[in-house]
Amino acid sequence: MDLGLKGRVAAVSAASKGLGRACAEELAREGADLAICARGEDALRATQKELEELGGRVLATPLDMVEPGTCERFIDETVSAYGRLDIVVSNVGGPKAGPFETHSDDDFRETMERNLMTAVRLARAAVPHMKQQGWGRLIFITSISSKQPIEGLITGNTARAGVAGFSKSLSLELVTHGITSNVVAPGSILTDRTYDLASQFSKNAGITVEEAIKRLEQDIPMKRIGKPAELGALVAFLASERASFITGTTIAVDGGTVRGLL
Repeated sequence: MDLGLKGRVAAVSAASKGLGRACAEELAREGADLAICARGEDALRATQKELEELGGRVLATPLDMVEPGTCERFIDETVSAYGRLDIVVSNVGGPKAGPFETHSDDDFRETMERNLMTAVRLARAAVPHMKQQGWGRLIFITSISSKQPIEGLITGNTARAGVAGFSKSLSLELVTHGITSNVVAPGSILTDRTYDLASQFSKNAGITVEEAIKRLEQDIPMKRIGKPAELGALVAFLASERASFITGTTIAVDGGTVRGLL
């Protein structure tokens, strides 16, 4: 299926590995020019090279999205390099795990800054450019905690729900400008983050990481962990003209894990 993304410009944050990289790869395969950022420069440069081999242009900038002004800088440099901006994929790393009593105010603030406010700032910087051209796609990567809280991730659950509320509200304001705003909520996808959480669980449960991952799979109706490319494919579709009537949604990519109807 040709998604019509050739010549579009997409900015993808935290794109050196994991879900962000999977999104960037799918967009590159569809012909989009890319701007990517991540905290680790070595991994970012390696990803840039591999993405360029798919045929498109790739601007790579080492950034920590939480630092003041970095979200705005990322968008400004993208527009400066390409002369336009069509797609923003907001993606950041997940928060630390633990019960409520172990989290201070600072822990909550840090999670809100990283997992909510980066989405807000990226959108604030991108929307004027999208309005000017009368077309845009805002896609926020969160987790299934936007729909169903995950035990032991209380700060993340709070922030992810905030992103869903933000995106829904934003979609209503932007709908007449040809701009859509959607949330993609992954369940268990095979990334470094999944291994980190499995490692923490294995220590608490006194089992191996492999056993922890197998237990995780048993809680998924499909009985397997998802692949990053499966999420990337949905993001590429939402970024396309074919998804022009989809906005204000939160779509789970989770093998059936979320039990709710909405």
